[in-house]
Amino acid sequence: MPTPEKSQHKIALREFVQAESMIQIALVLPLSCIIGWAIGDYLDHKLHQSWIGIAGLAVGIAAGFVQVIRMANHANRSDGNK
Repeated sequence: MPTPEKSQHKIALREFVQAESMIQIALVLPLSCIIGWAIGDYLDHKLHQSWIGIAGLAVGIAAGFVQVIRMANHANRSDGNK
């Protein structure tokens, strides 16, 4: 039988992991937009174009939303197991 101290430690650790997951969800969308735009901007300058930065931003936004939805589904599934 687990002691109350170990039980409290497990609860605190679980809450810390949940908070870390929420921080990841909050950061993934803006970072994916910035990374997509930066890659597109780099390719704009290398290829002497003016539209690739916008396309990179669009791809970054799409990738960010896909990842946010995946992470939210995973978090929702994990909460259902309790």
